[in-house]
Amino acid sequence: MLPSVSEIAEQVRGGHLRATEIIDRALGVIAAKDRAINAFTTVTAERARQRAKEIDAVVGSGGNPGILAGVPFAAKDLFDIEGIVTLAGSRVLASKSPATKDASAVQALEQAGAILVGALNMEEFAYGFLTDNAHYGRTRNPHNLERTAGGSSGGTGAAVAAGMVPLALGTDTNGSIRIPASFCGAVGMKPTFGRVSRAGMIPLAPSQDHVGWIGSCVSDVALAWRALSGEDPSIDDNRTPVVGLADGYFAERMSDDVRLALKIACDQFREHRMVKIPVPDTARAAAYAITSSEASALRLEDLRRHPELFDPSTRYRFLAGALLPAAWYIKAKQFQAWFRTQLEKLFDEVDLLLLPASPFVAPRFGEEVIELDGSSYPVRPTIGRFTQPISSVGFPIICLPIAGASPLPIGVQLVGRPNSEHLLLATALKLERALATSSR
Repeated sequence: MLPSVSEIAEQVRGGHLRATEIIDRALGVIAAKDRAINAFTTVTAERARQRAKEIDAVVGSGGNPGILAGVPFAAKDLFDIEGIVTLAGSRVLASKSPATKDASAVQALEQAGAILVGALNMEEFAYGFLTDNAHYGRTRNPHNLERTAGGSSGGTGAAVAAGMVPLALGTDTNGSIRIPASFCGAVGMKPTFGRVSRAGMIPLAPSQDHVGWIGSCVSDVALAWRALSGEDPSIDDNRTPVVGLADGYFAERMSDDVRLALKIACDQFREHRMVKIPVPDTARAAAYAITSSEASALRLEDLRRHPELFDPSTRYRFLAGALLPAAWYIKAKQFQAWFRTQLEKLFDEVDLLLLPASPFVAPRFGEEVIELDGSSYPVRPTIGRFTQPISSVGFPIICLPIAGASPLPIGVQLVGRPNSEHLLLATALKLERALATSSR
């Protein structure tokens, strides 16, 4: 296991640890663990070692190597990496030319001193929650290799949870950061829509795609937020936030251990109250209609020319999206605007929302049906039950693990009003510390 982001950066900046040493350690952990987990599609070892030498040279000359000095990170394989073909989990793009420059998010982290060590496995075109990729293999959960790491940023969650990197970039359209963070026991962040540049990133649904990232703790995620946004990472805050708990839809169809995780998290807050999120079923349907319509429009030409290159399950989802009437998309967008207004009103009553991340722990590969509250539900579409309804409004969300509820990881979501990342991070840090104290 590698040290945390903050520990690495502090030691490298202080000259107590060389960036070349930490990169050699990271590459060694990847070589030892990734054969079983399959988080990486490409390891950029030569580039990483060269960049590490440059960081050490800056430190040696008394320069400032950046707030993430020497920190190894990896990026979901839909972010452009100079000199490498951006696969996006698909064979369709395998014959394309290599990227001529890094994606903006990759550049921002490297400008802060972080060092890219590779590209990460994902669902084809980021369309799914399992990372059981027909072309590049399934990514396995480090906590149990028979279970999924989640998706679509499965490689992102698994690489961090396995200790191969302390920080990894992903994306979140309908839960693709939050689900892997929950299943893998890591901290995932989806910032306010548009706050982090998506330049150099292959989209799924442009009006809903967020750049996101996963780290091993809240402080590490906060440092990445500073590098990607330029905001001050100081997240100690003495305010006592009022937290809203949603009833109805967000309190039903979940396993007992997820229910326990919510209670454990809620008990750490002094002030909370019940709120009602209006028509979440419709919100989820709208998010799905928008995703399907936009995603299929982007891939339609590839579907016409090379349908055989798609994973059949992904191809069918794209084809179904292409058949949706335009009127449905328009209605979904109209609903999206209305729903955003309704959620904003909730923040007149509370500072944050506390919601479950997934209805259950990471399922086993091949598990098709799950029992929840005495009824059976299909696994794949049920995974996103709690992330998808609030995905389309673009609010910032953090998912963090709740220890003590289950032998396998379980996460909860903290949702804030737009541009409230500071409060969100401060509250998540307090919750993380309270949980650590209570578990001793």
